[in-house]
Amino acid sequence: MDTADTGATAETSSAPARPGLVLGALIAVAAVANLGLAVANVALPSIGKHFDASQTELNLVAVGYSLGLAASVLYFGAVGDRYGRKLLLILGMILTVPADCLAAWAPSIDVLFAARVIGGLAAGMAYPTTLALITALWSGPARTKSIALWAAIGGGVSALGPLCSGILLEHYWWGSVFLLTVPLALISLVLALVLVPSHVNETTESVDHPGGVLSILLVGALILGINFAAVPNKTTLVVSLFIVASMALVAFYIRQRRAANPLYDLHVAARPTFWVAACAGLIVFGSLMGSMYIGQQFLQNVLGYSTVDAGLAILPAVFCMVIVAPRSAKLVETKGARFTLLFGYLFVLLGFLTMLLLWKENIAYWKVGLGYAFVGLGVGLAGTPASHSLTGSVPVRRVGMASGTADLQRDLGGAIMQSIFGALLTAGYAAAAGAAVAASGKNVNNQVQTELTKSFSSAADTASRYPMSVQDQIIAAAKTAFLQGDQWAYLAGIVAVVLGAALVFLMFPKRDEERRLLAAYQAEDAVPVPNNTPAGQLDAVS
Repeated sequence: MDTADTGATAETSSAPARPGLVLGALIAVAAVANLGLAVANVALPSIGKHFDASQTELNLVAVGYSLGLAASVLYFGAVGDRYGRKLLLILGMILTVPADCLAAWAPSIDVLFAARVIGGLAAGMAYPTTLALITALWSGPARTKSIALWAAIGGGVSALGPLCSGILLEHYWWGSVFLLTVPLALISLVLALVLVPSHVNETTESVDHPGGVLSILLVGALILGINFAAVPNKTTLVVSLFIVASMALVAFYIRQRRAANPLYDLHVAARPTFWVAACAGLIVFGSLMGSMYIGQQFLQNVLGYSTVDAGLAILPAVFCMVIVAPRSAKLVETKGARFTLLFGYLFVLLGFLTMLLLWKENIAYWKVGLGYAFVGLGVGLAGTPASHSLTGSVPVRRVGMASGTADLQRDLGGAIMQSIFGALLTAGYAAAAGAAVAASGKNVNNQVQTELTKSFSSAADTASRYPMSVQDQIIAAAKTAFLQGDQWAYLAGIVAVVLGAALVFLMFPKRDEERRLLAAYQAEDAVPVPNNTPAGQLDAVS
């Protein structure tokens, strides 16, 4: 229902040769990126202890992969559209191996962060190709089902990452979690070489390299600014980063209006089925990544779960996403994307409310599982229409832009939500821990107070140097401080979900209007575009 190819009926209802194998290969490549996003979370307490890291440093390690992926996905998607999506996919899988090995044996927290960013850049080469090729090779209801499987399995792999990481951490060192993606990357490389078609609806027009550089600068400065916002004595750095992000945004907008072959077609981006779906997806997928990030630390630091138990705890989210996503595709076809998005938002909201109200010290597991199940149901329902509406709003020859935006939904949404949650957790924990130190009435020197307030891991490490009775007091106070900090994060999640639902309710077209608009876009985009068409109406690349 959303192709805009040459109009041939055979193409409208076609699928590639060996569709199951091709889709499996593309999902395997996407799984490498999804697994890379998730493996660090369960290892954060161990990483914190090993490097005596602050909460901000842990936030950066958690968000580093998303940062590299989100910053590069638009640019690399455009490069792939021009020079070969399969080529970029293969290069991304190759670069993944040394990046993950560097992370596994990183000698310092700074090197670990850099390795995570490089891993994200590798994923930025490969990940945009997957949805772009699905959109180019499938059409109609078959495309919707393929996207649903792509979204469900990708989300499931992300959620399974902590479980696999937890098992490794029971037997090996913290860096072993980053080696999880190496065998999968090698297998995906072989599958891509053998099965993935080359040069499917690719462009021959030039790449907007200045726009690509500006997009990297914009996303990178924004995410780093959010992460450092809660750090004391970093005001100048934070203000500078936000100024850079603002200037890059203005420059990017001007560039896209004037470029002969813009990286991002603002004419297409203005379509309500595109920009509303893009914003909705940012919040949905960001909620998944944010809840996993805070949740893993809560399970280990506050509830005392082992790494394996913490990984097992999120299985309800995996189960619900995988079960619901195919049904979401049917719901999109019958009820429309707007209804399905709002239905998904309802469950994500219930998930955050469960975490806010029920996730306390010494709780039974069913309360943990309930929160994850709600989030999994919400993401499973809303993920398909969020991606489907993007691809349905552009023609196949412009699919790089849609796939890049769909990738940004996960990567930028995850990076922003994790950064906001992490910053709020940092601020809330530091405030509560500082108040606890002041209320203790004990003479605590500045160095010890800094160690106690910078992160739970640091407080636990400091406690180990004192007698058992003092250790218990410090750990109890650190748990209380963490619980106060994570409340700030869950409240932010609730606010984001409510705002996102309001946006979808007010701005996204209802089913009949959505179908009318998509048909109109198809007709408009099927008209050949002359070479002298203004830049705002071109979309040569992603």
